[in-house]
Amino acid sequence: MALSRPSMRRLTSLRPSNLRPCTSFLQPRLIRRPSGVSWVPQRFTHSDITQQLREEWSSYNNFPQASSANQFVNGQTVTVHGFLSQRRISSKKLIFANVQVDNGPSIQVVSHSEPGDESNPPPGHEAHLALRALPLHSPVAVTGTVVSQKGDRDLSASSQRDVPGSFPKGVTHLEISLQNIQPLNAFPKDIIVSKGVQFPPSARHLQIRFDEALQARIRARPKIGHELRKSLTDLNFTEVETPILFKSTPEGAREFLVPTRRAGLAYALPQSPQQYKQILMSSGIRGYYQFARCFRDEDLRADRQPEFTQLDLEMSFATGQDVMRTVESIMKDLMKSLNSQFELVQSDIKERYPVPRRTPPSSDPSSNPWPVSDKPFPRITYEEAMSRFGVDKPDTRIPFEITPNVPLPESFTSMISPLPSPTIDTFLFTPTTTTASPSIRDTTTFIHTFLSTLPPALFSLNPNGQPAALIIDTSKPLMGLSPLSHSGFETITNLYPSLTSGDVIFFQARPPTPFSGGSTALGQIRTLLYSSAVTSGFLPPSHQFNFLWVQNFPMFTPNTETDPGQGGQSGFSATHHPFTAPLTDADVELMVTNPLAARADHYDLVLNGVELGGGSRRIHTAKMQEYVFREILKMSDKGVKQFSHLLEALRAGCPPHAGFALGFDRLCAVLTGTDSVRDVIAFPKSMKGEDLTVRSPGKITSEELGTYHLAFRPKEEKKKE
Repeated sequence: MALSRPSMRRLTSLRPSNLRPCTSFLQPRLIRRPSGVSWVPQRFTHSDITQQLREEWSSYNNFPQASSANQFVNGQTVTVHGFLSQRRISSKKLIFANVQVDNGPSIQVVSHSEPGDESNPPPGHEAHLALRALPLHSPVAVTGTVVSQKGDRDLSASSQRDVPGSFPKGVTHLEISLQNIQPLNAFPKDIIVSKGVQFPPSARHLQIRFDEALQARIRARPKIGHELRKSLTDLNFTEVETPILFKSTPEGAREFLVPTRRAGLAYALPQSPQQYKQILMSSGIRGYYQFARCFRDEDLRADRQPEFTQLDLEMSFATGQDVMRTVESIMKDLMKSLNSQFELVQSDIKERYPVPRRTPPSSDPSSNPWPVSDKPFPRITYEEAMSRFGVDKPDTRIPFEITPNVPLPESFTSMISPLPSPTIDTFLFTPTTTTASPSIRDTTTFIHTFLSTLPPALFSLNPNGQPAALIIDTSKPLMGLSPLSHSGFETITNLYPSLTSGDVIFFQARPPTPFSGGSTALGQIRTLLYSSAVTSGFLPPSHQFNFLWVQNFPMFTPNTETDPGQGGQSGFSATHHPFTAPLTDADVELMVTNPLAARADHYDLVLNGVELGGGSRRIHTAKMQEYVFREILKMSDKGVKQFSHLLEALRAGCPPHAGFALGFDRLCAVLTGTDSVRDVIAFPKSMKGEDLTVRSPGKITSEELGTYHLAFRPKEEKKKE
């Protein structure tokens, strides 16, 4: 954007001719020297500023009230507030303009004026000239006569709201004959708006205002929240707010600390309301929920923010199965509501986003944008997810699965892996287009490009060996599978009996050990290949919404350098959190004899490869909880003491309970057609955790630190480390 602030076009019919944009009076205005090389501030006298500012403020601040829904009757004079978004000047006599309103119909303003004597202009002539001269995108108050309405207007009494700024329900378009237009501010000329314009993150207000898809998603978000809240309220859940200022406890993620003016004391922002909601179960709250703000100091990515919102719920006298059925119920209610309120449209860049529905939903639930089935969501175990899909949050829309542990000759495995006795996993990829199958040459080019763009950890720096891809060509010996030798060829053709030219078989080695973590290398490659194939036209896109439960996770996971865990000395940490109950009595025994083999009553809800949320049945007795802290995780007395409040609540006869936390940002993103949670958050953080709109976090001074009994570390100490 340019830095100039040129004066506005003067509108003599609307305000005094000597008025300029109000920002000019609040700071020196920058004007260009005749040479065009440098900038100098323009000075104003105090009296000029005061008088002009008052007059401009008066012209902008005194405006007519917007009409209510029941006043929109053909022939009736109404007033609407909005932004002047488009203008089409047909002639000196005729102008069409659009006014953009929030959560309302499209509005076209028509101005028709005959030329007349300047000393005695015809009615509406000044408004006609003003409409012609006003800068586009300025906020305006438009008064005129309702000419026509489109849509199926709801004439019931409940829809005829007597609230200023409301519009009649069911009306999708209004045409208004202009009588008067009043600017309420002026859009500056130095901000250039054109189709497809991209504003920087620092101008988030302009991103939201001029990106239709972004604006639509932000508007849909509270609707999604409302429906979820309504469903839980109907199920007799109680909404309870829990504190934001908590204390530091080793739940698993890094925390944000909030220092206080009391020396040595600090709050911590909650990773989740986990401990509070378990205390509520001991308080006699049968069913709890809230839309909770959570904070985690973690490495960021497209679907993760340092602060985020989760729909948190907990149920006493309940098992994990009870919670899963409840979550399914509210999700199905939500999908039905979305179908009744919204439809998905596609932008010029093939981006799908929701807009208010203008036609009734289909009577066939499966043909609506958010299909709903009466069947329970599918359920698979963690082991099955890792074996079939190579990831613990599988996208079941992908039309190919992994075949694990394929026996292949050592002559081949030694070529693709440095491991002495690796396990080889494979999958078959069959390119498919809407017209015809791509040629072998096109497929080969696509596969080579795909492999060359893989992250180094999956390709050149893959410790288990690079992935191998063999393309089927029936004109070649062994159909192009010669590297496998005859025995390997027989194994593969028995595994995939319908191979045709152009098919691609991927191979990846891994250690012959039990699954751990969230994914295997081949699982990540499978997901990336699907995305790349859809983008490149080698697979058709799928707009299905495939829910899936993944359950029976390992109770404990080996520690890593990036995960602080619970700070115990056992060498492993709770996979979910340390309050998760073991799955069966046998898993209670395994906690003692072989902790990494114990399974937890832990379940994740996955939608199209996105982990929407997770939950578990909790340990509800103080003795068992303390045993896990001390004897299994090997936490110190100091570490256990940090959870004394929870142990006291469990000791007070806490009933069995289970719960779930739904990532609300992720849910809104997936349901509104975007891969990034930033598209459903009004003011998101960047990949560095910065809010680029307000430039946070800000630097702190030594004086501010001193208030909290803190100080910067001397540079000498940093160098020693």
